[in-house]
Amino acid sequence: MTPPELRAFCLSFNAAVEDFPFNPETSVFKVLGKMFALTSLDARPLTVNLKCDPEDAIRLRGEHEGLIVPGWHMNKRHWNTVTVDGELPDRMVRELIEDSYDLVVAGLPRAERLRLDRP
Repeated sequence: MTPPELRAFCLSFNAAVEDFPFNPETSVFKVLGKMFALTSLDARPLTVNLKCDPEDAIRLRGEHEGLIVPGWHMNKRHWNTVTVDGELPDRMVRELIEDSYDLVVAGLPRAERLRLDRP
């Protein structure tokens, strides 16, 4: 997955926006003000921090050692840093991004979830 593809996919979700709260190089993708992905699109290798169910996070780290690691500068129980350089299938990366978005949306109030068509 290329940086433009990563950016476009993150922005394809309902109400997703790109923000730069930390610095101009760090893209933070949010849904209704809550972060679901964080990346530096110019970094090599390209990585993205994604929210993850704690049990899945540990399993994924074991299955993809070195490519999925505890979230850098994040709560390591709930966040993974995923290397997006082609070694992981693009389909898997897309699923991890969507899972992150879904986890964040699940924590929103019901009225906001309904507005997003994600009851």
